[in-house]
This record gives sequence, structure tokens and C-alpha cells, in this order.
Amino acid sequence: MAEDDLRVNRSVKIPLAELEVRFSASGGPGGQHANKAATRVELTFDVEGSPSLLPRQKERVIERLGPTVRIVVDDERSQLRNRALAEKRLVARLASALHVDPPRRATKPSRGAKERRLKSKKERSQTKANRRTPRGDG
Repeated sequence: MAEDDLRVNRSVKIPLAELEVRFSASGGPGGQHANKAATRVELTFDVEGSPSLLPRQKERVIERLGPTVRIVVDDERSQLRNRALAEKRLVARLASALHVDPPRRATKPSRGAKERRLKSKKERSQTKANRRTPRGDG
């Protein structure tokens, strides 16, 4: 993988130049460090304008995530770690949006499976019948 690309799957690589990255103060607790350091990362990916995705891939991502994908991370105190986390999360979201489930093929249970099922039902029925109080003849 090239240093300036994000690999989403085998067929999709996104150059880092296509991502818009903004940094800001993360806010919340943390005292002076949180107030001064711009560690919050906002990563924006323009799906519609991306030349890295094929038309069908764009269609699928837009359908599932929208025309732009925005990831915001302020989990860590380090800007570098937050950026790495944001890139990871973007890759995960794009990969799940691009994933296509294979079509399901209908199958029938085998004869052996049917026989095993019926046998276990009979055994269960017999177990429950044995728990009943016997009928008196009189």
C-alpha cells in the first residue's frame, strides 16, 4: 500500500488527497491541553466527486452512506492518533457500504436430516409421554 493511499478493499484505493481533513479543539475535560491543542479530527470524503470509485460503487456508497462521508474523532489526546483512527473508521464504513452479500441458493434438507429430525421428535414425545401419570383401568 502506498503511503498516500487508503486501501478499502482489493479493488478500491483512495488517495489521501481526496480526503478533506480539518482539525479543531476537542473540547470537554482535559484542562489547558484540550483548550489549546487542535486534536479533534474531522475527515470528509466526497463520494460523488471521487474518481477512485467506479459508477456502481459510487451508487452503492451513496445509497448506504450519502453523497459525503464525514468521520469525527476526538478519542485520543494526540492529533496523529485521532487522524489514524478517523482513517480506519472511514475505511471500515466504506468497506461495509461496498460489501455485497452473495445471492442465497435455496436448498432442501437431506433425507438423513429429515429422518434425524423425526427421530428426535419421536424420542422427545416418548420422554414426555413417560412423565404422564398412568391411566387407571377402573
